[in-house]
Amino acid sequence: MSQRMIDQFMEMVRIDSESGNEARFIAYLEKEFRALGAETTLDAHGNLVAKLPARGASPDAGPILLSCHADTVQPGVGIEPVLEDGVIRSAGDTILGADDKAGIAEMLEALRIAPVRPPVEVAITRQEEVGLIGVKNLDFSLLTARRGFLLDNDTLDTIVIGGPSYFAVDVTVTGRSAHAGMEPEKGINAIAAAARAIAALELGRLDAETTANVGVIRGGIIRNGVPDSCTFLAECRSLDHGKAERTVERMTATIREQVEAAGASVEIAVDPMCRAVAIPPDAPTVEIAKRALATVGIEATTTFITGFTDASIYNNRGIEMAVVGIGARDEHATTEHIHVADMEKALGMIVEILRLTA
Repeated sequence: MSQRMIDQFMEMVRIDSESGNEARFIAYLEKEFRALGAETTLDAHGNLVAKLPARGASPDAGPILLSCHADTVQPGVGIEPVLEDGVIRSAGDTILGADDKAGIAEMLEALRIAPVRPPVEVAITRQEEVGLIGVKNLDFSLLTARRGFLLDNDTLDTIVIGGPSYFAVDVTVTGRSAHAGMEPEKGINAIAAAARAIAALELGRLDAETTANVGVIRGGIIRNGVPDSCTFLAECRSLDHGKAERTVERMTATIREQVEAAGASVEIAVDPMCRAVAIPPDAPTVEIAKRALATVGIEATTTFITGFTDASIYNNRGIEMAVVGIGARDEHATTEHIHVADMEKALGMIVEILRLTA
């Protein structure tokens, strides 16, 4: 067992880094990469880019990019990891933070122990969990690699080769306030108007490639007042960009029609957060990842996901990125955990990726 990797992982998850609050953790990582001999840069958004020289590589070996994200979801403050029976979990009412700190721990250890490697560029992004904000603002002029590996998939036996188009839909409904007991007829209930719109939406899995959801609703101040404002946050995503566009058009039309039918007004902001992209199942990065996983006894298959990762932005920017597993389970939940044996396999995979690309 790589005790150093496990100890460092448990040290890292104790450093709070919920989305938007990653600065202290990134400062910690900058010191770690410098200790490995890397040149490090923080871009204007606070993303960390580190560059390490080749080690025992062929003279014509080009650079590869390894990437993870620094942030965790909530509740991620005061994490206390516990290792029992080969499994690491949170001791309290928090997530563990294996997503994505297990990937970072595995990467750091691989860079320490790999006997050979090509030139390596590392990008550690901020605010991935809240809309890929870090990678969208990454200074791509700092990167020269055209291929790489995103360490942010859960299962080790799948390699993600495609992600969806994703539209965030923010809705503000405005009604008219009134006393709910004395003169409710003078009011226009913004919550009721929003609820009418939400009830009319087609939500959930729309087809094999497409989903839609309303995840947050807020409105009202007092029990006995007709609320004059209500907001809700919706989304849609599809592996087919055209379907995503058509879905968001239907959603916005339905919301507007239903809110206005209730006598209220509505403002709708649509943010196209990322565009559907895929790399071929026989792309060089995919073939390398498969060969590397085979050395630790895993026969990997390729898959598409309707969740999104930083790889969507990298691939749209012309950097071929396959998404490989880190071994985390139950991400984004307080039951999140990771098996030490899976971390060891991920470590072996990364070391072999470095050998194959060298």
